[in-house]
Amino acid sequence: MRMLYWPMLIIFFVLGCTQKQPSDQFKELDELISQEFKNNEPGGSVIIVKDEQIVFSKSVGVADIRTGEPITSKTLFNTGSISKTFVSNTILLLADERKLSLNDPLYKYFPSFKNKSIAQKVKIHHLLTHTSGLPDNRREFLDSVALLTANDRQNFAPLMLCDSLLFEPGSHFEYSNPAFNGLALIIEHVTGKKWQEVVVEKIFKPASMPTSKITDGPYPQAGVAHAYLQINGNYIEKDYGEEPTFAAAGNGGVWSSTEELANYELAIRKSVFLNREALKRSRTISRFANWKSEIPAFIGYSWFIEKYDSIQIVAHTGTQGGFYADYVSIPKKKLLYVILCNRPFPREAFREKVLGYLKSENWLSSL
Repeated sequence: MRMLYWPMLIIFFVLGCTQKQPSDQFKELDELISQEFKNNEPGGSVIIVKDEQIVFSKSVGVADIRTGEPITSKTLFNTGSISKTFVSNTILLLADERKLSLNDPLYKYFPSFKNKSIAQKVKIHHLLTHTSGLPDNRREFLDSVALLTANDRQNFAPLMLCDSLLFEPGSHFEYSNPAFNGLALIIEHVTGKKWQEVVVEKIFKPASMPTSKITDGPYPQAGVAHAYLQINGNYIEKDYGEEPTFAAAGNGGVWSSTEELANYELAIRKSVFLNREALKRSRTISRFANWKSEIPAFIGYSWFIEKYDSIQIVAHTGTQGGFYADYVSIPKKKLLYVILCNRPFPREAFREKVLGYLKSENWLSSL
């Protein structure tokens, strides 16, 4: 591991130091971002990586309205559900270490499930692919006050009280935030450590993400961007303390910058912390034998596998409070596009414009 780690640090150092400012080649993209965000308002940071080089980086807006601190490519944003990929990759790492199996039933880790047959039927791989059938019944058991500070265990606990499933595990897709709170708890059960510490050791450190953080109660309260919603022309803060379940970190607790997410993607591609077999499986559509949905399967282990102009993209969005994010990897072209924002914006339409621009520049050519 040491022989891999130090050369990779050199690669990441080069990646961080070769950041290019908008050039004539990216003028159209630069203008697109400038039209969306303003310097004196909450905004965002965009990065595009080609091969192992940052070819475009632009940040506009303020990380904190009160202080006027400007957003940069090093600003830490809450990444929302992009966090799920970190939890998923940690589960895969533990499976590779034979500390768990993706076919383990939930009963092995949560024997207090009200309905034991459900806990035996639902497996870890069902949680990873949002196909467990467990209903999100949190609001039946947690009031609005409790939801504001509910942690991973408190968010997952209501699911253990369910007496029926929405569907047979593996037969349909139903996006589930608390499923990843449960996966975070499984990491703790297996390692005997806080899951946040495990992610730092197994992913953040080898992937050269030294400033990235993970929510733990109200932490972090300093050194990160605040998020905002605009109501009646005024921006109001919308993050910890204002947004329900913000403290539940397994589904959305990772804080990172565009620069460090670029390092994360490069570490994935270089198999720095995840072996190639596990990487391939995580980014391959999971096809269950009992799939009954009219919609074809489209998800790997937390990653959404999509097509753009016949080219496969591996992506995940993130939304939590006023934080909006998009992470799009195009492995075949060795491209990565990431945008992190601290206020809502038309994320899907913006992605289409960015990919359309890259296509117009022949970066997505199938030749």
